[in-house]
Amino acid sequence: MLTATGITAGYHPRRPVITDIDLAVEPGKTVGLAGPSGSGKSTLAKVMSLLHKPFSGTVSVDGTVVSGFRYRAPRQHRIRIGVLFQQPRLSVDPRMTLRQVIAEPSRANGLPDRADELAEMVALTGDLLGRRAHEVSDGQLQRACLARALALRPAYLVCDEMTTMLDASTTAALVGLIRGYQRETGAGVLAVSHDFVLLERWADSVRLIGS
Repeated sequence: MLTATGITAGYHPRRPVITDIDLAVEPGKTVGLAGPSGSGKSTLAKVMSLLHKPFSGTVSVDGTVVSGFRYRAPRQHRIRIGVLFQQPRLSVDPRMTLRQVIAEPSRANGLPDRADELAEMVALTGDLLGRRAHEVSDGQLQRACLARALALRPAYLVCDEMTTMLDASTTAALVGLIRGYQRETGAGVLAVSHDFVLLERWADSVRLIGS
């Protein structure tokens, strides 16, 4: 289970964005996180992704409290959590091809390149792998980012407003791909969105914050 307990976090100690928040994501389940802009959804997602250190509180991965965040996060915890960001064009190196984007986690961890396998998993055709971000659509790039997020077969996937830049058909396709990965691996998913209707259809439960 991926668990946040008593999380107070933000970007200035005197003005926390979230205060004393608890949230848990069970294996095989999807938890939706909804709320208005500025409510702290993305801040909590970053904390649970080990990308942002809270002012107080703890994050636990499968019962073990994480001892560090960002570059101090222990590798054995960091690789258990995949992240899919809101704006794919801001989350990739524009100099990289899609093949390089997808292979990045494997290469960084000294593992075999699975780019072709992962691209097929997310229904990304092979002719796109040699292209760079500016040469593909938002939907194609987000598929590559999903493949990158799944490269190390994470036990948990944090999706932070991943559908904001996408149309309805691409959104449905990506959600379907994530559901397929869950069925195969039993992964838990934290789905952050301002779209409450989407979360009601996608998630097993929905948590509202800042309302």
